[in-house]
Amino acid sequence: MAKVDWYDNLLFEHAEQDGIDLLCQGSYWAPTSNENLIYKAITKLCEIIGKPPKIKITLTKNIPAGSGLGSASSDAAAALIGYNKFENLNLPIKTLTILATQLGSDVPFFLGGTLALCEGRGEKLTNIGQNYNFKALLVLPGINTSTKGVYEHYIHDSALFERLNSKFQQHLTENRLDLIVKMCANMLEESCFGLHPEIAGLKYKIEQLGLTPLCLSGSGSTLYHILQDGDTDLSDYQSTLKSKFGCDSVIVKNNDW
Repeated sequence: MAKVDWYDNLLFEHAEQDGIDLLCQGSYWAPTSNENLIYKAITKLCEIIGKPPKIKITLTKNIPAGSGLGSASSDAAAALIGYNKFENLNLPIKTLTILATQLGSDVPFFLGGTLALCEGRGEKLTNIGQNYNFKALLVLPGINTSTKGVYEHYIHDSALFERLNSKFQQHLTENRLDLIVKMCANMLEESCFGLHPEIAGLKYKIEQLGLTPLCLSGSGSTLYHILQDGDTDLSDYQSTLKSKFGCDSVIVKNNDW
């Protein structure tokens, strides 16, 4: 997993009364009830310290939910880090990591470095020290995919996994992250496309324009293309994606924090 420089923002303020006052603003919607991972993260922190929350949090939602970009997980991690600092709790990262694991498989990753190998459910992390600079075009189909649904329909192909993992581990050992990128492998793709064939159709049509390889991010719905040497400016594709397919798109680069 890799962090990019496109993210939601959380603003912490003292509230006048006990409780969690969670507000959402920005380009996209998110729940403001106890269904939100931010709400759950603050609740768990307060259970640890034995003190009820008294906080107002404004979430500026820049990333669409259900897009496979980990925005909810990163928001939860930001809530743990932010509340810990805002209230001067001084809880160690080990404690925050335990809470993060309880909140979701991808949450621990967002507490750490910018690039990591995530195994198990995603909670077993090995930081990758090598710096890998990249730019990517994210294609947003405007479809909210259910991570739970994609995993429920996933059928594991052991032989395919062994082949891909063998290549992956070899490239990682050789510090050839560029070759890992070129693999463009996501075993959740078949499940996601089975539930949302329109994403599969969109991927095919965009690749016919020459934007290839185009990969699925997480459990979907976002598709992405990593800029390779010799590629044309990715911004050239953005107007075409909007006019031909009605898709918004964002150009991002690797984050350094």
